Amino acid sequence: MGDKVVHTSNSRTLIKSNLRNYSMFFILALIMLVFGPLVNWTNFSGRNITNIFFQFSYVLILATGMVQCIIIQGIDLSVGSVCAFIGALSAYVYNTGVGIFVTLLVSLIIGFAVGAFQGWFVAYPKVPAFIVTLAGMMLFRGLTYIVTNVNPVSLKDYVYSYLATGTIDGDLLQLEEQMFFGHFPTPFIFAGIILIVFWISEFISRKKKIENGFEVAPQALFFGKLLIVSALVIVIAERFAAYRGFPIVVIVLGITVMIFHFVLKNTVLGRYIYAVGGNARSAKLSGINTEFVTFIVFCFMGTCAGLAAVISTGYMNSALPQAGNLFELDAIAACYIGGVSASGGIGTVVGVVVGGLVMAAINNGMSLMNLGAHYQYVVKAVILLLAVFYDVQSRRKAGLG
Repeated sequence: MGDKVVHTSNSRTLIKSNLRNYSMFFILALIMLVFGPLVNWTNFSGRNITNIFFQFSYVLILATGMVQCIIIQGIDLSVGSVCAFIGALSAYVYNTGVGIFVTLLVSLIIGFAVGAFQGWFVAYPKVPAFIVTLAGMMLFRGLTYIVTNVNPVSLKDYVYSYLATGTIDGDLLQLEEQMFFGHFPTPFIFAGIILIVFWISEFISRKKKIENGFEVAPQALFFGKLLIVSALVIVIAERFAAYRGFPIVVIVLGITVMIFHFVLKNTVLGRYIYAVGGNARSAKLSGINTEFVTFIVFCFMGTCAGLAAVISTGYMNSALPQAGNLFELDAIAACYIGGVSASGGIGTVVGVVVGGLVMAAINNGMSLMNLGAHYQYVVKAVILLLAVFYDVQSRRKAGLG
């Protein structure tokens, strides 16, 4: 038997084909560097990097669900109201004394049920997702006001907030009397685990592509990508270690991202989701149950909303009746900025997370410059418009639109 032939792409072709996927990483780095001298480089401090994840993780979690809705050419305008509703219910559940893990499980179940409720209307009677979720936005906001009586719901203790603002090295280890990791800087432990999983998955993916005759990147570029990502992870871990340690919410976010990234990239369901987004009619004729795929996507979105509700409530340390305001717009903007196509069928979980971090970096930099929220709205609007404009023009040039 002969040796396998390795088909490698030349550097120019590879860069051009992946420009959309990787441009956000460079834009994120550029934004941080531009704001650096304007804020005396405080945006690179360990405290600031940690606070960015504390403040925006719930938006990134929502974006991991929203990307799937947009891929199938849907939308969910209700996630902000759903977060407020589930956040209030979770506070009541937690205050009964059942503990944070039971509270989290109940919130996820309620979120799944909400997603199933809305997803059924979108998938089977084929009511437009815009209308269903617009109704959901009003419905769950009203229910939030009813269950809270338009008053904040205080949490019985501070343990609930650990999920959103606690760290492994600090708060959690103090709770557990430092029985596991001791005083070792756990950010580097988690960074090492992440990098091991990342390197193994990349090598396995490359091996499979070679075995199946697909083109792969030249070895120099392949290892260059691995080294750049590894350096980025180590730098972030060092920043976490320099402040309070590894944020618990980053672990929650990381697990969420890995689950949905795996679903979209390595499962039959993921391929069906992209197929439905690319051309629902053709997917239906090919034997794909497009209604069930749509239903499941909205169930995923509801589950993400349930998780985001617990994180945002923990961050605020109370359930507010007006919570979740504009969450849906931040999640949608993160998706489009992160490379999701307005025409459906294109998008990645990792891309929307980076898109969300771009928004977070802009908000954070402008806040450090003491610029008001009204300026942030203007900047985010311009960036969102340019991102969608770029998508439309790219598809037109490629003959897709």
